[in-house]
Amino acid sequence: MPEHAPLTQLMLGRIGKGAPAPVRRFMERGVDFVVRKTLPELVAGMHQLGGNLIDAAELEREIEARDREINNMFGKDAQVMAIRVARNYLGDKLIRVAKPHRILDPAAGPLIAVKLSVLTRKTLGGLQTDLSSRVLQPDGAPLAGVYAAGEVAGFGGGGVHGYRALEGTFLGGCIFSGRIAGREAAKAVG
Repeated sequence: MPEHAPLTQLMLGRIGKGAPAPVRRFMERGVDFVVRKTLPELVAGMHQLGGNLIDAAELEREIEARDREINNMFGKDAQVMAIRVARNYLGDKLIRVAKPHRILDPAAGPLIAVKLSVLTRKTLGGLQTDLSSRVLQPDGAPLAGVYAAGEVAGFGGGGVHGYRALEGTFLGGCIFSGRIAGREAAKAVG
């Protein structure tokens, strides 16, 4: 049983009020986290992280609209409904899903904002190629000596697997188009 003690302690640490330890560490040390007591203070802190991108009045309107959904048991907010449904399972109610509360309720604070950095992981397309993996110019003529393989060759976006391809299914297309590009490049150089 001693080998389970740390796991038990971690689980028990998630029961009760307040943020779990990992979230507290982010709140205390995270350079992209802003923790404040009031919404105006939170917006000011967010602006300090990177420009005046938040309209404080609009943000307050949105949060107040969401808070009204919390008070309305017949509301139609999908997130609020999902929280209520998840809390029907005792395990989630005890350790995973926070009790629904108004965001602007001072007793539920502090308010936390996180600066996010948007990135693109894949484009599902890219360069136009021919069946020899040669990269084509806008006029359709091959660009001499330039070949493409993998997702940049355009097979991902509606090609081999289509737009609804699952993660992990692109490897075959990468290998196949890489093989073609390699063979065609080898032919071109003799």
